[in-house]
Amino acid sequence: MKYNFNEIEAKWQKYWAEHGTFHAEDNSDKPKYYVLDMFPYPSGAGLHVGHPLGYIASDIYARYKRHKGFNVLHPQGYDSFGLPAEQYAIQTGQHPAITTKTNIARYREQLDKIGFSFDWSREVRTSDPAYYKWTQWIFIELFNSWYNVKTDKAEHIDTLIAKFETDGNANVKAICDDDIAVFTSVEWTQYNSKTQQEILLKYRLTYLAETEVNWCPALGTVLANDEIVNGVSERGGHPVVRKKMTQWSMRISAYAQRLLDGLNTIDWPQPLKDSQTNWIGRSQGAMVTFKVDGHDANIDVFTTRPDTIYGVSFMTLAPEHDLVAKITTDDQKEAVKTYREATSKRSERERMADVKTISGVFTGAYTLHPFTGEKVQIWIGDYVLASYGTGAVMAVPCGDQRDYDFANHFGLEIPNIFEGVDISEEAHADKEGTKIANSDFLNGLPYKKAMKTVIYELEKRGIGKGKINYRLRDAVFSRQRYWGEPFPVYYINGMPQMIDVQYLPIALPEVEKYLPTETGEPPLGNAEVWAWNTNTNTIVDNKHCHSALDAESTKDNGIYPLELNTMPGWAGSSWYFFRYMEKALRDENFASQEALQYWENVDLYIGGSEHATGHLLYARFWTKFLKDRGFVGVEEPFKKLINQGMILGTSAIVYRKTGTNTYVSKGLKDNLEVDEIRVDVNMVNVSDEIDINDLKAWQPQFKDAEFVLEDGKYVVGREVEKMSKRWYNVVNPDDICEAYGADSLRLFEMFLGPLEQAKPWNTAGITGVFSFLKKLWKMYIADEGPRVTETEPTKDNLKTLHKTIKKVQEDIENFSFNTSVSTFMICVNELSAQKCTSREILEPLTILISPYAPHIAEELWFRLGNEGSISQVPFPVFEERHLVESSKEYPVSFNGKMRFKKELSLDLSKEEIEKIILEDERTKAQLDGRTPKKVIVVPGKIINIVG
Repeated sequence: MKYNFNEIEAKWQKYWAEHGTFHAEDNSDKPKYYVLDMFPYPSGAGLHVGHPLGYIASDIYARYKRHKGFNVLHPQGYDSFGLPAEQYAIQTGQHPAITTKTNIARYREQLDKIGFSFDWSREVRTSDPAYYKWTQWIFIELFNSWYNVKTDKAEHIDTLIAKFETDGNANVKAICDDDIAVFTSVEWTQYNSKTQQEILLKYRLTYLAETEVNWCPALGTVLANDEIVNGVSERGGHPVVRKKMTQWSMRISAYAQRLLDGLNTIDWPQPLKDSQTNWIGRSQGAMVTFKVDGHDANIDVFTTRPDTIYGVSFMTLAPEHDLVAKITTDDQKEAVKTYREATSKRSERERMADVKTISGVFTGAYTLHPFTGEKVQIWIGDYVLASYGTGAVMAVPCGDQRDYDFANHFGLEIPNIFEGVDISEEAHADKEGTKIANSDFLNGLPYKKAMKTVIYELEKRGIGKGKINYRLRDAVFSRQRYWGEPFPVYYINGMPQMIDVQYLPIALPEVEKYLPTETGEPPLGNAEVWAWNTNTNTIVDNKHCHSALDAESTKDNGIYPLELNTMPGWAGSSWYFFRYMEKALRDENFASQEALQYWENVDLYIGGSEHATGHLLYARFWTKFLKDRGFVGVEEPFKKLINQGMILGTSAIVYRKTGTNTYVSKGLKDNLEVDEIRVDVNMVNVSDEIDINDLKAWQPQFKDAEFVLEDGKYVVGREVEKMSKRWYNVVNPDDICEAYGADSLRLFEMFLGPLEQAKPWNTAGITGVFSFLKKLWKMYIADEGPRVTETEPTKDNLKTLHKTIKKVQEDIENFSFNTSVSTFMICVNELSAQKCTSREILEPLTILISPYAPHIAEELWFRLGNEGSISQVPFPVFEERHLVESSKEYPVSFNGKMRFKKELSLDLSKEEIEKIILEDERTKAQLDGRTPKKVIVVPGKIINIVG
């Protein structure tokens, strides 16, 4: 009977869907295990064979855990807000919701074909109002919270207001803005409502502030740092400039230390932990205040080397620093303006990565050295970032190579403050073993002693203080897009007000155009019905509602403007893992306390390392916040995380003679000047040959081209690179499933190599695992029917099975899925050679292979006479005794030459072995009546007769 994989796979996919086979229970006596993939953005292109890699790995583990008796939660959903759908809406006018719904249907169809054991009853879509109602709710809770340093956690804003009412803010220890004046309780009660709101906004965990942002004019929106690659937008490659805008921000900086400490409690790859550690960037030093000469202004500088303060010979400000425009002298204004404009076109990442370019401009202004009172030039330079520290650097060229190069380039002084150190060629950055010189009270002190002394002196004189600083900046939370979560915010007199939770969700309004308005407002500014009526608590026509800052026109009728920005893409993905924990949608909360307590957090999370400083950091931040406020019971969202590697495409290349329309085959291109052009890999056969007629019909540029063949064939070149539509090297998993089956796809993707590593795709290689599955099928099913019998298994049968159980279990638990596939192949080969038909062997083998190739396993399980799905059947138990050798085949030698072999029990003593061998007829024939001089017996190894 033939292995009809298409029929088998369709049958079992239908069965799983109809029976809810993989639905997790919210309450169970079984131990829980939560397996999750980073949910996909449903793009119009659908899946290629690289996308399922992590999904297959997580599915194997989820299925394995079910076999091991766990109540497994393995859900899936869609991160369905995104810029591509909005860009398509701008181009075509089609609502992003329609595009997204179509794309999701395509994704679901593809995912189902691969046979994943997802619990689709819990599916989430971040663009569903029923879901983003709770994203809006979390935003409101963040707005209504502040970070209490004394308790080291977020608390409701009411506790802060209570402190203000009784004691003012002098003794409040909070993570907040720096520019908050001290006030008493009496003064607080005398402030009007707007002033109180303005003060509270400086403490809230989400707040409005004028922020330096990455603005992409072509996309009409602000971009996060991780959405910019090489100075242009990741989406579309558009230029990005730095500009100041009033934006919503999240005070993630409040959690900097806890985010660092939490890394010690989770099982994540070390490179990913290192990425977050470096991104958070904890450093210890001092904050030093420099007065600006001739201005009523100070510049605060954070430095990790306050001990080198006497080596300061100039100061460098970030070009975008607030003080630059105020202190620049008239004769330097034009140069400073030109430099600032040029810098605004470079992203922060680009500026940080560029360590070779030396550039800067003198502002004409001076600061006064805090200890000596000497004038110090103030420059601007793009290697200083406004978002790091205070946006100002006290330059010590003798101790910092970048300052040294800057000083040399511009001919600035380089005073030496290190005892006995030559700085004629380069800066001296070594801290240990170096003593300070030419530094007044610091002379002769080593690094650690100098650090303590200078900080003490700074604090005593009131010109600085010791400080721990973090590179981590508060996260900009506004996007000038349509397709995103609306903010539950309206404005009265320019101050943000939260819409009451009972009126959520605030759904996206209809708009005619998805571009910003003619006056530069975000796309929501195009909505005709987008204002909040505080009398009816409904969204109404905004024709009677003007600017967010204009209170007079709205004061009497109670109609106020709604926020026009939308939330960023990471909002919905920062908490979705909690939403899956509840089977049914709820109105009163995002998940019940019972469900949250049972599932706690994700046990295994699989996804790409590119999310290290984006999604993974924000999800940890929101989880810690929700824990602080008592909404969840865990501090970390993901206990264990694995970054799957990338499946690379094998691109096909044709070679065009430069300046012509002639294409030469690969073997003829040497010594020619050629242009490499990538073509669709699906037109290329396994011998790397392409059909010229297919190529001519593919794109107009090839229609009238001339092709120079070798041996009558056109052979393409190959290049292993990222699988992408751009390179025409995408392989559709649907095609693979149609030709070889989903089980072949699953096995092949695991067989390609270790999960964490990148590996190239080669469709020709899948024939190996396809042949293996056919061989497996034949071992159970003959042409005339089942082969399986009730015969007792042999010792060899049991040995093969149990060494397979042992190896596969170890491989799965160590996520070494590639070696399991090899183990299955060895097992089937051995059992086939043993002509094994025993049910006692073949039935557990079906369970073993089930996590990897579930469709064929289900069918074989069914044909073995079992009812229901194989998915919950207990995993086979390894028994060591079947691997323990009970006998040994000894080589029997005469005078060192092996003459025959004899199998003997390993329990026999030396004397018993000698007796049995000497009585053997073959021994008697060799000795031919002679008495041996010596019989050497090493139990378990050799027998040698010396005669």
